[in-house]
Amino acid sequence: MREEIQTNLHYVDILNEWDPFQLKNGNYDTEIADVIQAVHELNDLRQLARRIQTIFEFSFEKVIPLEKCLKIAGELVAVKENQSCSL
Repeated sequence: MREEIQTNLHYVDILNEWDPFQLKNGNYDTEIADVIQAVHELNDLRQLARRIQTIFEFSFEKVIPLEKCLKIAGELVAVKENQSCSL
């Protein structure tokens, strides 16, 4: 359980650093929670990227280019894979 919490905190750090709309840390709490849920649900990189795009579009009414979403999805999936290997 502790490792899962550490992994989720790592996701939060990655997403706060990403800051797609340059709002500075702390303004994406709802979106980060939704993205972390999506990371746990989805294993397909493109599906995850599209979900990330949808989550942020819903909140901010701006579309993040899919390439940027794919890049962040890749970072999140890499963390997820590393965590599952260490169990």
